[in-house]
Amino acid sequence: MDGRTAGPVVTGMSVPLVGRRDALTALRGAMAASHRDGFQFLALAGEPGAGKTRLLGELAAMAGENGFTPLWGRAAEYEQMLPYSALVDALDDHLDARREEVVRTVGSGQATLLSGVFPGLAADGAPAGDEPALADDRSGLARYRLYRAVRHLVGALAEPTGLLLVLDDVHWADDGTLEFLDHVVRHPPAGPVLMAVAYRPAQAAPRVATLAAAAGPRGHEVVVGPLSAAEVRQFLGPDVSRGRGTALYEASGGNPFYLEALARMGGTDVTELPPTVLAALQVELGDLSPGALLVAQAAAVAADEFEPAVAAVAAELPPDATLAALDELVERDIVRSAGARFRFRHPLVRRAVYESAAAGWRLGAHARIAARLAELGAPATVRAHHVEHSGSFGDLPAVEVLVAAARAVTAHAPATSAHWLQAALRLMPDDAGAREDRLALMLELSWAQGISGRLAEGRDTARELLRMLPEDDYPRRGRAARVCALMERQLDRPQEARALLLDELSRLPNPRAAAAVPMRMRLVAESMMRVDFRAAQAVLDLMPDNADDWEPGLAVAVAALRPMPALAARRTDDALRYAEIAGKLLADAPDEHLSEWLDAIAWLCWAESYLGRYGEALRHFDRAASVARSTGQTYILTNLLAGRAKTLVATGRLAEARATAEESVEGARLLDSGQQLVFALTQLCLAESWSGDDEAALRAGEEAVRCGVGAGETWEATARYARGQALVNAGRFADGVEAVLDACNRFESPRVDPGTLLQASETLAYADASRETGTEAGTGIGTGIGAGIGTGIATGTGAGIGAGTGAGADTEASARAAQWAALAVRLEDPRLPAYCGFAALARAHALSRRDPSSAAAAAEEAARLLGAGERRLDAGRALLTAGLAHLGTPGGRSRARENLRAAAEVFDACGARGLKARTERELRRLGVRVGGGATTAPGGQATRFGLSPRELEVAQLVAEGLTNQQVAERLFLSVRTVETHLSRIFTKLEVTSRVGVATALTR
Repeated sequence: MDGRTAGPVVTGMSVPLVGRRDALTALRGAMAASHRDGFQFLALAGEPGAGKTRLLGELAAMAGENGFTPLWGRAAEYEQMLPYSALVDALDDHLDARREEVVRTVGSGQATLLSGVFPGLAADGAPAGDEPALADDRSGLARYRLYRAVRHLVGALAEPTGLLLVLDDVHWADDGTLEFLDHVVRHPPAGPVLMAVAYRPAQAAPRVATLAAAAGPRGHEVVVGPLSAAEVRQFLGPDVSRGRGTALYEASGGNPFYLEALARMGGTDVTELPPTVLAALQVELGDLSPGALLVAQAAAVAADEFEPAVAAVAAELPPDATLAALDELVERDIVRSAGARFRFRHPLVRRAVYESAAAGWRLGAHARIAARLAELGAPATVRAHHVEHSGSFGDLPAVEVLVAAARAVTAHAPATSAHWLQAALRLMPDDAGAREDRLALMLELSWAQGISGRLAEGRDTARELLRMLPEDDYPRRGRAARVCALMERQLDRPQEARALLLDELSRLPNPRAAAAVPMRMRLVAESMMRVDFRAAQAVLDLMPDNADDWEPGLAVAVAALRPMPALAARRTDDALRYAEIAGKLLADAPDEHLSEWLDAIAWLCWAESYLGRYGEALRHFDRAASVARSTGQTYILTNLLAGRAKTLVATGRLAEARATAEESVEGARLLDSGQQLVFALTQLCLAESWSGDDEAALRAGEEAVRCGVGAGETWEATARYARGQALVNAGRFADGVEAVLDACNRFESPRVDPGTLLQASETLAYADASRETGTEAGTGIGTGIGAGIGTGIATGTGAGIGAGTGAGADTEASARAAQWAALAVRLEDPRLPAYCGFAALARAHALSRRDPSSAAAAAEEAARLLGAGERRLDAGRALLTAGLAHLGTPGGRSRARENLRAAAEVFDACGARGLKARTERELRRLGVRVGGGATTAPGGQATRFGLSPRELEVAQLVAEGLTNQQVAERLFLSVRTVETHLSRIFTKLEVTSRVGVATALTR
């Protein structure tokens, strides 16, 4: 038994590959692209036995020839719920052998996080996964941090020569592995990494089939079909007669694995060939000795990759007899050596062996393995698979193992946690003594299902829990109803949420009882989401501030809801007073009193941000997010992160805003909540836009609008506004103006908040003042202005804005800008200092063409006001506007330089790369020498010129003399996309030719 070699077990690698020229060409192309351009994603799709694994073996050989390190793992049919099993199979031995080097490369903190999944990185003597931060984060977003860490690990392993990471049979992969694949195709690792997966389309989750497309130009998909008749004859060789070859081809349908199994049956008459591949394998197994078949069956129960000792326990055989049987199995090519362990030659072989064993015997084998693992002190997560398959109803020790395993993996594998909790509930006795434990586990299950992205299942479990609770258990029924309503809301079913709450409230004998308050609070939130603030206020007016029978924290929650309706009704003084009261109550409350009411506290955080109380908002967002992480409330955490990102954008902390918004987006994707995804993408759109990455901003904004959820609600309108702002910032003024007007409902009964309306007015003034005459002026805006501002607007002024003629003259554009500036004056509220300055800035835009001196004065006043309101980025924009206006005044160059220098410093501190680059170009025209500054470092040349990373790639290739067609081929883009990028590059570099691009890049 000596001399075994580690490595992937690849079916048929000893036989020359037949056919597959197109597939091999695609594999070579993906390998070359990875070597040249970095990360590539390759998916092989085909039916069982089509030869996917064999092609992956060829790819591994190519990788070795190109200096890439090939790492190989596969998912297994009977262990589908084991977290990240394919990734662990691929990486863990490699990490274990290079632990110290890997820890130095990724850092001890990341290594500790990764050790929760990869035992090879666990410190000697320390249990894997015991990092406090990961253990404390029960929200489900811990796995987002894990995916980032794995992505960075993969990039590190690719240095210096490249990495091929193969994940075979991902149709059997657990949810965590699939989520990681979805994450990595959208956030590619650095370096030359080729990730290759293989799957069976009929058995794969829908998301698997979309991975290659989601990778964009980095994605490649190869469909592995059957062999042709000629290829089958070549496969069989000259020793097989033509007639038998034809019969084998017709029987196998050209499926290589089935063909190989039939070819092994050389003595079988062609009229007696087995009708299916499993039948053919059963014939093959029938030739084994009884001892070898018994060990094979024990191994099939044990694991996809098994150790002889475990197979011996399951088979109830001594070690020597087990090893002798394994020798026979290796000789017959049923299993193959993989170092000190063994694997079946193909998953179909394992399935045939597993199904050949009697069901009762399999149950006993699982029980024997589970008992042996318990004797060895194996953790619950290792034992759970076998306990699940061997436990019986009422087996409380088995229930304890499954629950312990579920709780151990909740942070990074909530879908597996939910699966094991369901298994525990199936085994739990259904009697009065176990009733409370069952209710508690169902609540835990509902939560695990929710954070794993299975919101509908979580909702159904919560509804079942509600049905099980006694009719007179009003407090717990109220909490369960509130949880159900929250999940209905995440599923974009607000009507169902409202109906559920009203139904449960109708059951209460006393509608003003303490048990009714949590449900009424949820009704308030539902009313505010659909912009019915009058209804929300009506419910709040009937609720006291506190009561003797209220549980701790409830008074804070009610207080937290009061500011937002007051703000929406323009009762600003009341809103500020309510926010102050709620803030004091919140400061005095311990975290344990807040955990159940975070959905209400989130409204306070957002209200404070809308009120411009940015310091208080950030402090409360951070505290609430911390509680949400520790208590597993993902659906609230993603919302809190989106609000935090909004506040960071307002205060000009763009790098933090982008990171926070990105985490919110990833959390919403994991949660599979359209509502939370729109919240998150809206803030990512704004953060990317003000940072200067127009392409990323528009991508986020368009996805947010495309989600198509929340029609008629404020967050859906805000998403459309964010996209409009991004279009304006990208210089697409006509499209941007139309999008902003649409988002604000053309200022008739708008569904966005007053602060956003004010900013929209300033944006429209800027866009009209900046639009070129002739082509864009008057396009798409005339009807919006003509519609006027109706009485539905929160100001209640009812003042209309006159219609534009669409002639496109400078005077008309200036007139429209002036009208928007006048609207901004009416919308401005002096009681909200954070927004004071937008009206002055809008006035500066309107005056920029006809009265530069007054425009400069207005912009400087706007900069002073916005700076005092903590809106650094907007203050910088005002300084830029003032500097440009001074250039149009006699003797204004000195003041222009002063304002532009100040603006550049602000933009540098905020991370506004595009605005900084524009400002520096103006300074250079004035003869001022400018350096790269802090914002240049992270993005290199791209930030220096104000280009996005993709635009810089296009610009550099154009500067090298490539045509648009050649650029498109090099970057895997369409020619039209290259032309769009080039148009933006011309605008940003202020050139009109390809020669100008080359000259600008060499300045």
